[in-house]
Amino acid sequence: MNKKFLSIVAFICLLPISSHAGVVNDSTDNHLEDVSKNLDLFNLLFKELDAYYVDTFDTKKVIKSGIDAMVNELDPYTRYIPEEDEEDFNFMITGEYAGVGASIGKVGDYICFTEIYEGTPSHKNGIKAGDRIIEIAGKNASKLTINEVSENLRGEENTDVKLVLQNPNTGKQRKVTIKREKITLPTIEYCDTLENGIGYIRFSSFTEKSADLFKKAFLDLKENKKIESLIIDLRNNPGGLLDQATEIVNYFIDNQTAIVYTKSKVKALDETYKATKNPIDNKIPIVVLVNNNSASASEIFSGAMQDLDRAVIVGERTYGKGLVQSTRPLPFGGNLKVTISKYYIPSGRCVQAINYAERNEDGSVKRIPDSLTTEFKTKNGRIVRDGGGILPDVKMERKDLSTISYYLYKENIIFNYVVDYLANHSKIDNPKDFKYTEYDQFKAYAEKQKFSYKLRMEEYISSLKDIAKEEGYLDYAKDEFEALEKKLSHNLNQDLSLFEDEIRKLISIEIMKQLYYQKGYITESLKYDKAKEEAIKILKDKERYSSILQPKAKEEVKDDKNDKKASSKKESSKKNSK
Repeated sequence: MNKKFLSIVAFICLLPISSHAGVVNDSTDNHLEDVSKNLDLFNLLFKELDAYYVDTFDTKKVIKSGIDAMVNELDPYTRYIPEEDEEDFNFMITGEYAGVGASIGKVGDYICFTEIYEGTPSHKNGIKAGDRIIEIAGKNASKLTINEVSENLRGEENTDVKLVLQNPNTGKQRKVTIKREKITLPTIEYCDTLENGIGYIRFSSFTEKSADLFKKAFLDLKENKKIESLIIDLRNNPGGLLDQATEIVNYFIDNQTAIVYTKSKVKALDETYKATKNPIDNKIPIVVLVNNNSASASEIFSGAMQDLDRAVIVGERTYGKGLVQSTRPLPFGGNLKVTISKYYIPSGRCVQAINYAERNEDGSVKRIPDSLTTEFKTKNGRIVRDGGGILPDVKMERKDLSTISYYLYKENIIFNYVVDYLANHSKIDNPKDFKYTEYDQFKAYAEKQKFSYKLRMEEYISSLKDIAKEEGYLDYAKDEFEALEKKLSHNLNQDLSLFEDEIRKLISIEIMKQLYYQKGYITESLKYDKAKEEAIKILKDKERYSSILQPKAKEEVKDDKNDKKASSKKESSKKNSK
């Protein structure tokens, strides 16, 4: 079916679905008449197409496409979830699924295991990153898509999946039968002390058990490792359940303190979330790390901690998702995940960065510019703003990878090299002190793979030449273009040396990831983490920490000193005049 038909379906379905969901307040006769008319029109339109369209079409697929087109007109978070997608939807909420506990991807001509999760069936069966899937459930894997292989790896708990795997180094094949288990991806990805009594907790999402797991991790650091301050890492945490975020905030603030409230079109759906328990620790200094991929519940947590002046926020501006979704059951086993409200953190601000209700003429949307945002105040009177995510108290600029590093990673050159490297280095005695030293070996490997890439400026020059040719200027500027291309052309060996430090880091992180799984990856990444280092500096400097959260208090102290000096001068002047 063509896009025009889907757009008609989307337009016609919009009001009826909203009415059916019970979220339309307008009960006027005109509105009800409009709803009834559109329902009849849609019903008739679809029957006419079904009866007279020249080819037979998949009814279920067309209706699903129409529904998707309709909800996509609203925002990226409202969507229809058919019964067959319920397992994936439940995984987003619980972080649990039944499978083998690994990630897969296309590496060269093969679908391979790219990451193994510790303690899972894949790990127990000795599967390594780089192992090629030759056959799965009796099917030739080379004829399957990644999604099809993934679907075969998943299944009901305690059922078997049979694989034929190939070792990428030796080429030898082996048969493996893996019993699927319930896989729970770790919410708390890493929990440890860093230095001088500073604890560190990094967690990946706000799922059903996040608050309990966080509490357990924090109490272990507090009671057993005697931490005196804490770093909470929410970078790349896309969010999740709102109640889990508020419960974790509650661990650090006084009972009955307002954390977040929601506003909906339906007043009955408005809610205010307050701390309902006494805190575990309302004094410990905290730094929260965020980046552009910290969204939703991550922004509720970091925003509430900022508004209540309970933590210093360090990193990049967050994503800017201030919308709340709820799931409503539909007939035939489906669900509608629908945006029902916006949330507002303690200062009264909403961090939503895009107004989906006001679109450009072409239907596109854009972020709210800073010039149109509004000032709010934190508990201590600090100025914060709405409409564009959480702006950190201490900003850290993101450093993008160089072009060569990006392509070495994207084209799996680093991944494949590490697979080969670990064939001869199966163990590293002291991971925390590990230093990768065989860089010349990697350079030779990259050159042997005939690795090539194109710099963005080379692409721009090529595009500029095409434009010059179209407009008749290419011959006129031929010498200049040739000189510029020669000046800016890259050299592989030169770039491998120029960006050696950056590439070394990527290699060492991949080595630790393949050897020691997620914990190894994080441990190695933290060695080069500038935001973590900044967080440590802030927590070590008590005066700086306090001045960030209470800048006005510092100014008042300064004013008091000036007042005392002025008063002293007046007294002295009086004495002299006497």
